[in-house]
Amino acid sequence: MNVLEKILSLKKQNKKTFAVLIDPDKFENTAIIDAANTHKVDFVFVGGSLITKGNLHDCIAQIKSKTNIPIVIFPGSSNHVSGTADAILLLSLISGRNPEYLIGQHVQAAPTLKKLGVEIIATGYILIDGGIATTVSYISNTSPIPANKPEVAAVTAMAGEMIGNKIIYLDAGSGALQSINANTIKAVADVIETPLIVGGGIRTAHAAKQAWAAGADILVVGNAIETNPNLLAEIIEIRNGLN
Repeated sequence: MNVLEKILSLKKQNKKTFAVLIDPDKFENTAIIDAANTHKVDFVFVGGSLITKGNLHDCIAQIKSKTNIPIVIFPGSSNHVSGTADAILLLSLISGRNPEYLIGQHVQAAPTLKKLGVEIIATGYILIDGGIATTVSYISNTSPIPANKPEVAAVTAMAGEMIGNKIIYLDAGSGALQSINANTIKAVADVIETPLIVGGGIRTAHAAKQAWAAGADILVVGNAIETNPNLLAEIIEIRNGLN
């Protein structure tokens, strides 16, 4: 079973799932992977909007040596590709109007991706205002959808599904002050059938529970776990209770 098949199967079973996000620039030890194994995390996402120091290939190799959890690349540019991952979310920033992040970067990456043979998951990426300017908004030169405009997020997700995206990803961005509110998540979940990923600004188990309850299928947390390692176990406890 490939990664997308697994995601679709879990959604069909109404299972809530959790992904730890690893930034190669900050990956200094494998303690977080040990914790992911212990608590049975569903996916490991690797990447970010800007990788300046970390080596994506080495990072994935280290993770792969420690776990059988599926590893999925969360790319920030056409350079963030590797054949050692289990899959890559081919993100199209459908909330913005910058052609580079709608199709341009994809064109540059396509020959390499074809050669590597990594599983490609077409993903409609929607940036939601998290209360602070984030790296992704700066790098992509796009504005996020206002947090109080759930209807805009909903119709954007609907359009993304209609043009063939297999997953919709709502993100407040790394370091967001606020996570995406339940009204926005519910508005999107109500109008799409594809799996819904939600990430950015989730710092507590309560916030995770609210996001899942609103309709998120997969939650992604990175920075908050680095700051508070106990959060991983707390979120997994919530997930297990919902499932």
